[in-house]
Amino acid sequence: MGKVLALKGLSKRFGSVQANEAIDLDLNKGEVLALLGENGSGKTTLMNMLFGHYLPDTGSIDVADRQGSLQPLTLGHPQISLTKGIGMVHQHFTLAENLNALDNIVLGTEPLISFKRNTGSALKKLEKIMHETGLFAPLDVSVGKLSVGERQRIEILKALYRDVRILVLDEPTAVLTPQEADDLFDNINTMAKSGLSVIFISHKLREVLSFSQRIVVLRQGKKVGELVTNKTNESEIAHLMVGGGVKSAERETCTPGKAVLQLNQVSITGRSKRDSLFDQSLEARAHEILGIAGVSGNGQAALASLIAGLEVPENGSILIDSSEIEKPTPKKMIGAGVGRIPEDRHHEGIIGTMNLADNLIIEKLDDQEIQNFGILKRSKIKTNAAHLCKSYDVRGPGVDAEARLFSGGNIQKMILARVFEQNPKLILANQPTRGLDMGASAEVRRRLLDARKNGAAILLISEDLDEVLALSDRILVMHDGNLIPAETRDRAQIGLLMAGTAA
Repeated sequence: MGKVLALKGLSKRFGSVQANEAIDLDLNKGEVLALLGENGSGKTTLMNMLFGHYLPDTGSIDVADRQGSLQPLTLGHPQISLTKGIGMVHQHFTLAENLNALDNIVLGTEPLISFKRNTGSALKKLEKIMHETGLFAPLDVSVGKLSVGERQRIEILKALYRDVRILVLDEPTAVLTPQEADDLFDNINTMAKSGLSVIFISHKLREVLSFSQRIVVLRQGKKVGELVTNKTNESEIAHLMVGGGVKSAERETCTPGKAVLQLNQVSITGRSKRDSLFDQSLEARAHEILGIAGVSGNGQAALASLIAGLEVPENGSILIDSSEIEKPTPKKMIGAGVGRIPEDRHHEGIIGTMNLADNLIIEKLDDQEIQNFGILKRSKIKTNAAHLCKSYDVRGPGVDAEARLFSGGNIQKMILARVFEQNPKLILANQPTRGLDMGASAEVRRRLLDARKNGAAILLISEDLDEVLALSDRILVMHDGNLIPAETRDRAQIGLLMAGTAA
C-alpha cells in the first residue's frame, strides 16, 4: 500500500526548549503506527503540528488526496487538516461540557444556518460506529455529567464520525479497562484493513507490541529509532526510549498495621449509581496498599471526593487514626495527614495560571518555613521548588513558569513531589500513572511502595488492572457504587466482578 502521510524535517521550539528537531515520519495506507517516547520527548507536539494546532519552525507535511497522490498540507490550520481527512483524539479532552455528547460529536459538521437539524441520520451513523468499535456512550447526557472514561469515548467517536482517513490517538486507552482497550484496537485493526491509517501514542508496551505494525521512537525531541513490531521486544524499545533499561519496582512483603482510614456505612447520592456510594465500608491499614479496581464511572469519583474532603457523606462516618472527621473539608483531610493525588491533574491537581513553585507549596501555606505572619518567603519557596524538581525529575520551562505550560507527565511529577514530601499517613492515589511513560510509571510505583514500607496506608484507585494486581495487598472492585471484595487475583474473575456479572 502507498504512503498517505510524509512528515519531512519538522522542527519546533518553545523558547529555550527544542520540542522537535528535524523529524521525518511516513505512514502507509492501512497501517497502525505506534509513536513512543518519554514524557516531554515531543510526541504530542509533533502530532499537534500535523493537526494544525502548532505551526512548525521548519519542515513540511504531505498528505494523500482521495486519489492517493501526496499533496502539500497547508500548515497551522486545524480545519484544513480535518478537510484532508486527518483526525486527532487528544489525551486531554476538548469537549464542551455544557453540551450533550451528540452535540459535541456533530459540532462543526452541520450548517451554521438551518431550519431543521437532521439528528436522525447523525444518530444512525453513530450507532453504526459504536457497534463497530464497541465504544458505547450515552449520547443524550451533557458531557459535564459524564465520567472520564465516557468522555474519552466521546472524543474517539467525534473523530470517527468525520470519516477520517488518518486517525491520531494520543493515549487512547488511558481510561479504558484492558478488555475495552483490546476491543478498541481489534476494531481499529479491522478498520485499518479497510484503509484507515492510525498513529497512536501510548506508554503501554503490551498494546504497542500487540496492535501496531511499526514503531517510531522519540527521545529529547529527536527521532532515535524506527522498529518493525514483530522483530523487536520490550527491552529494545525501552532502551531506545530512555537510553537504557527501566528497573521495575520491587514489592517487598509487609505486615499490615493499624487501621489508618475507616469508612463506616458511608453513603453519597449522586445523579446515578455511577457517581454514588451506598452504605459502603472499608479499612486501609498502615504498611498496606488497598487497590480499588473497576470500570470508569462506577463510584470511584465519589469515593475519591469523599476521602479528599470534597464531599460530605449523607450518613456514616470517616475516621483517620480512629478519630472521626466531621463534615470533612480538604483542609481537614490534609491536616489529618492525607496526601491527595487526584484523577484529573489539570483541573484538580494544579492552578494552571500559578507558577510551579507556588503550586508545590499550596497545601502547606501555614508552614512557618515558607511564610512569616502571612508574608511568603519567596527565596525559600523557589529553593524548595528547585530541590523538588531535581529530586522528582520535573522537566520544563522553569520553576517560575505557569504550571499549565508543563507537559501532563511533568505536572503529575509535580503533584507527586508535593504529596510525598509531606510524608502523609494516608495516600489517596487516584489513577497515579495515567498517561505516564514507563520510566515515570516505574518511579511512581516505587515511591508508593516506599511509602507503604515506611508505614503509610495507600488507597490506590486505578483503571489499570495490571497496576492494581502488581501493587495491591488487597483488592476491592467497584460496581454501581458498591465495593466488592476480590477473593481472587485471577484477571478473568476480577473482570467479571468489574462488569457486575460474577456469580
